[in-house]
Amino acid sequence: MNQNTLTKTDLRQFTGTEQWHRHGIARNVLYTDGAQYVAESGGAYWLLDEIAFAQSIRDVAAEAFQLWKLKVNPDHCATLACEDGNYNVVFSKQIEFTDFPLDEVSFYFTDNVLMLPSEY
Repeated sequence: MNQNTLTKTDLRQFTGTEQWHRHGIARNVLYTDGAQYVAESGGAYWLLDEIAFAQSIRDVAAEAFQLWKLKVNPDHCATLACEDGNYNVVFSKQIEFTDFPLDEVSFYFTDNVLMLPSEY
């Protein structure tokens, strides 16, 4: 697998999902084909894990709609943040190192399903 195959243009092709994918550990979390593509093409299954595991945090779980943003800095550290959809950050985590190929990516999480915004 080449981790540099993921581009922002690739993500625009996802407008729905043909298959639901169940998270291997957080079994109540499903994700779409687009999220699966990000994990596979970007070497970012860790990112799906971070979002799925954060659902056990009270402030995060209290939000019916969540906007997740990963922002990668040029020095390869990153910030993963969860917003409530009204620009209020309810969770944030510093990632010390990542080789994620994009400078940023966003996901929606609602009804226990993680998806790209274009799949909503």
